[in-house]
Amino acid sequence: MKTGIIFDLDGTLWNATKQIAESWNVVFERYDDIDLRLTTKELEQQMGKLMETIADNLLPNIPVERRYKILQECCNYENEYLLTHSGVLYPDIKDIFKKLNEKYSVYIVSNCQCGYIEQFLRKTQLEAYIKDIECFGNTGKNKGENIRLLVKRNSLKAPVYIGDTKGDCDASKEAGVPFIFASYGFGNVTEYAAKIGEMKDLLMLFSGQ
Repeated sequence: MKTGIIFDLDGTLWNATKQIAESWNVVFERYDDIDLRLTTKELEQQMGKLMETIADNLLPNIPVERRYKILQECCNYENEYLLTHSGVLYPDIKDIFKKLNEKYSVYIVSNCQCGYIEQFLRKTQLEAYIKDIECFGNTGKNKGENIRLLVKRNSLKAPVYIGDTKGDCDASKEAGVPFIFASYGFGNVTEYAAKIGEMKDLLMLFSGQ
């Protein structure tokens, strides 16, 4: 049985904040009572959070059910927008995944909407290297619960979770999985089992296991 290496997506595998902000702003422009125009930096501060939390943070003056509906509209258009406006994949990931697959199974768990991970995999041509995925949009569960769900579904032994934010760290704790901090991403984390400064550091980290 292979040990599972589970990845966060945004800030860990690629950076699509510019493209996501652009797509959400298109949706915001459709509404006369929304004057918000997101910057990339503002969106980075929301990455890794649950969709409902992001809606609460960005649209606090909009009635609750309507703000959630608008954010869902943003997410739907985001998936469409990424078809022609790809995020930026971090260096050497395809080669790194190929090498990791020789000994390990590789997975993705994100707090994103349905279809986002699939769109990422299509755009980057990484489908062949990912055994399973899970996200908030599929289950309605938080990241910690989804990590546990994926671990159980795939009967993983000694899995690890790799992410770039404190939320990722907290989710790992909730799931009872060691956390590896991708320090090149969006967040600042002080508690972790290991730390990488770039993706290729994983090859050294897992070379002896």
